[in-house]
Amino acid sequence: MLRFRLLLVVCGALASTLVAAADAISVSAAQIRAMGIEVAAADSASALASAALPARVVVAQDQLRVLAAPVAGMVEWLGPAPGAAVKRGQPLARIAGAQVLELQSGALQAASQLRLARDALARDEQLFAEGLISMARLSASRAAAAQAEALSAERSQGLALAGAKPGRVGSALELLAPADGVVLDQAVQLGQRVEASTLIYRIARTDLLWLEIQAPLALAAAYRLGAQVRTAQQGVRGKLISVGAAVEPGSQSLLLRAQVEQGATALRPGQLVEVQVDAAADGVRLPAAALLRQAGTTLVFVRQGSASADPVSFMAQEVRLLAQSGNSVVVGGLAAGTPVAVKGLSALKAVWTGVGKQ
Repeated sequence: MLRFRLLLVVCGALASTLVAAADAISVSAAQIRAMGIEVAAADSASALASAALPARVVVAQDQLRVLAAPVAGMVEWLGPAPGAAVKRGQPLARIAGAQVLELQSGALQAASQLRLARDALARDEQLFAEGLISMARLSASRAAAAQAEALSAERSQGLALAGAKPGRVGSALELLAPADGVVLDQAVQLGQRVEASTLIYRIARTDLLWLEIQAPLALAAAYRLGAQVRTAQQGVRGKLISVGAAVEPGSQSLLLRAQVEQGATALRPGQLVEVQVDAAADGVRLPAAALLRQAGTTLVFVRQGSASADPVSFMAQEVRLLAQSGNSVVVGGLAAGTPVAVKGLSALKAVWTGVGKQ
């Protein structure tokens, strides 16, 4: 606070010799020294690692599977616990109940009707060949056999989808692992009654993970697909695969999604981590202290003309913030080599806005 007051005093003392315009001010060499103003040339930049951004580890969507109850019933048996590795087709749970019996008996009845229809068709084909029945009766037998076959296939498929084996009545449905992976969580308990479609297990391949990253909306233009992503954990690397099209209303942040390509074994689904994203920076690099925020815009003071001129003119110029990491920023709207004030901005702003003028 004391330093800022001193700057205002200096600005007030020098105000009579400062020529201020709407976007430019002129100061003498002596005044530059008194205000502590320093100028540096903007460096070209192609990429800049972002500051640490919060991220959550999630399973890639195409690697996540769920095992749900196909019918209502009671959970009679549960196999692996969360964290266990499973193989596709491995029994994971059994469910018993009235709907299980209905599926089994329905499949058996359909299979029995199909056998009878086929026998009848074979007999009628023989009788038709001997000239003992008409073509109409043979056609009816063929139609009945086709209907019985369709019904049997439907019931058998329903039984297979439910996890039961044909030809068994009274046994529980055995639910099998839909894919290789690791059990992420178990949603039911032994002896629990469940409805159809109730989640029982979630299974995933944990060697294919995503990072869901919350990034500032102001830097949205700097994030490009394919950009490198790193975490604090040594050896964890990935690349950006999507940039959200919508903004989270509460935090006004943007969701970035990265695929982990190296070091996935060091991460766990649900884990919170900090990451850095290589932001595209088709602009110039400056110290963060060179930026000035004014009325919702980002400005820099650009020196006009030669450094040896006296007085020296500074023009306030609007720039676009593309990336930021620590004390370094990348901005658009400036050419490489542009001389920009990097120190003494408080004094320049005070003069530019008229603070201290009589």
